[in-house]
Amino acid sequence: MARISTCHRVTALVTMSHPLMLPTMNIGETIRNYRLQKGMSQGDIEKRTGLLRCYLSRVENGHTIPSLDTLSKIAGAMELPLSQFFAESGHSNGSKGLPQLSDDEVRFLSQIRRYAASLNDSDRKLVLAMVKKMASNSK
Repeated sequence: MARISTCHRVTALVTMSHPLMLPTMNIGETIRNYRLQKGMSQGDIEKRTGLLRCYLSRVENGHTIPSLDTLSKIAGAMELPLSQFFAESGHSNGSKGLPQLSDDEVRFLSQIRRYAASLNDSDRKLVLAMVKKMASNSK
């Protein structure tokens, strides 16, 4: 019995700390929800962005994941900031009192996340130390 609970604790720790096992979001569902809230059709988005309606359908149904540039076009068509797609649901101003991220910050953090997935723990600590040092030098 102790072996099973230890195994579950280890799995929980790995799940919480590994970047590939972080909670995910369904960007297509988020786009559809905002589109419907705005009273827009996929055809409306197509006209404003040049993206094909069939492509938008594939995105909304989770068959295709759009690039950040494509997300930016979709957000612009709905007159939303790009960061709105990444806001925590249930928090009107982002997550638990944290400031809302700008579009540039969302792009930057998305790039960091993409590359951090291939780094080992030691390299992640090194990158974080370098960022801290650079930030403290710029003050």
